[in-house]
Amino acid sequence: MWAPGGAGAAADLRPDIPHPARMYDYYLGGKDNFPADRAAAEKALAANPEFRSTARANRGFLTRAVRCVADLGTDQFLDIGTGIPTAGNTHEIAQAADPDARVVYVDNDPIVLSHARALMAGAGHGRTTVIQADLRQPEPLLDTVRAADLLDFSRPVGLVLAAVLHFLRDEDEPYRAVATLLDALPSGSHLVLSHGTADFIPAAVRDRVTGVYDKATAPLVGRSRAEVHAFFDGLDLLDPGVVTVPLWRPDTPPTAGAERVSMYGAVARKL
Repeated sequence: MWAPGGAGAAADLRPDIPHPARMYDYYLGGKDNFPADRAAAEKALAANPEFRSTARANRGFLTRAVRCVADLGTDQFLDIGTGIPTAGNTHEIAQAADPDARVVYVDNDPIVLSHARALMAGAGHGRTTVIQADLRQPEPLLDTVRAADLLDFSRPVGLVLAAVLHFLRDEDEPYRAVATLLDALPSGSHLVLSHGTADFIPAAVRDRVTGVYDKATAPLVGRSRAEVHAFFDGLDLLDPGVVTVPLWRPDTPPTAGAERVSMYGAVARKL
């Protein structure tokens, strides 16, 4: 069954301020967004029309990557920065492989918690829990998960950080956050990670896009391939390594320009 968890209910959705999770929902064609989100998303799309296709490519990567880790025998997942639930969520993918798979979603925003409670209420969501915690504070996050006895940390866990780390500035210490989370997981665990990049975007376009997100509730920090690769230091990268998300084990031949999609992704195993 689905169960809400963590502290705090959504008391103020602030629909007047654009929110990255709702903007992402809009890119994916969802309906859980407000006029301010749609206006901001349209400004971002005007600066870089590929935002929508990039969001969809990332969703495809998530599906393939979680399916890969589940097929390798992992039956519990910790998905941080989950965003607003939409089609092809981690729990749907994992539980298609194993109906008893446990999935814990974590997000720091009460907006997401409120949407999750509404959209995932009722039967059909298996052993799935949503908690409110902050990736920028990984130790309290882990304490919350442990205290609720949601996952068995003596067995491998699939850690999912899909399209979330680019909302952390360098001063938020994203590398320390990932390392702290991985340190808590046993050998045989996997990291599924995707991250936005400006490697293929002209500086003027990048500045317009980041300007849109600077007025939202979180910034947008594109990192280079080398910087994304550094998140996997000390891990065993699965083939094909760090690539743009459409090129990570595609189910069908990639379309033209797949090598320039502004999102890197990879999966790695903790030794």
